[in-house]
Amino acid sequence: MDPLSEVLSLLKPRSYIAGGFDVGGEWSARFGQHEGIKCYAVVSGQCWLAVEGVPDAVRLERGDCFLLPQGKPFLLASDLTLTPIDVVSVLRSARRPGSIAVINGGGACCIMGGHFAFTGGHAGILLGALPPIVHLQKESDKEAMRWSLERMRKELLEPQPGSALVAEHLAHMMLVQALRLHLEGQPQGGVGWLFALGDRQMGEAISAMHESPGHRWTLQELGERVGMSRSIFALKFKEKVGTSPMEYLTRWRMLLAGDRLTNSRDPLSDIASSLGYESESAFSTAFKRVMGCSPRQYGRGRIPTLAPHGDGRVVPADQLEPVAG
Repeated sequence: MDPLSEVLSLLKPRSYIAGGFDVGGEWSARFGQHEGIKCYAVVSGQCWLAVEGVPDAVRLERGDCFLLPQGKPFLLASDLTLTPIDVVSVLRSARRPGSIAVINGGGACCIMGGHFAFTGGHAGILLGALPPIVHLQKESDKEAMRWSLERMRKELLEPQPGSALVAEHLAHMMLVQALRLHLEGQPQGGVGWLFALGDRQMGEAISAMHESPGHRWTLQELGERVGMSRSIFALKFKEKVGTSPMEYLTRWRMLLAGDRLTNSRDPLSDIASSLGYESESAFSTAFKRVMGCSPRQYGRGRIPTLAPHGDGRVVPADQLEPVAG
């Protein structure tokens, strides 16, 4: 698998809900703080999106897609000067054909998509690499999303056996496609593993480490793999990813190890050797440094809270550097 697929598989995204709402008239709905990531698209009409802590509201037009990865409360409204109603109250009074809530008779704006939780933990490795709002509005982006949206709308409005599962898978497709389009549309200069995938050489190096995490990679070997000298490769990787190649490799190995400790009964010695460590002791030392607890504590569910770093890294919350001011 490619790195983005591997990270999403490791985080095990599951859909809280795949559906939407069709609202009529003048309206304003307030959505509370959420975990995970919300991925929605405007099927018809237009509205405003305002996210708490983000200075400028975003105008959403028909076909626009938006991701909300940081869990902040937000407003969707026809007019941001209107007094918002809590979305839970709005949806209680809604009519529901399939999984689309019809509010105020519908017809003005229809929004569909999914809300994803991450059962694999360490969501910061993905969510911390994204801005508060990812807004996809280019015509080419809309065209790329159109098939999934039209298919989801049909499944939700005309339910058939299995429609709920089909809609959930379509929501997953929307999420992956939206992340792809966001990466393609980014200017040069973003820092983090997600942005680095857009660079051919750095993306190839990251893919190599993901494909063979147990290989004893060296800077020399990785540099040769992408046609660069050892020193130039190390410098460019640090500039693009925000961490050194060996630090990135260690972090990825520990995330894989954490998944196996939680979801398998593999002996610690097998996990260590499969990830390139000659001894349990060396593996345990690296694991505790990256994950904030020993492998055995982690396997028993004593997992420290990990916080997303600005460049998409995850670190134990008590090890975050203080922010000036």
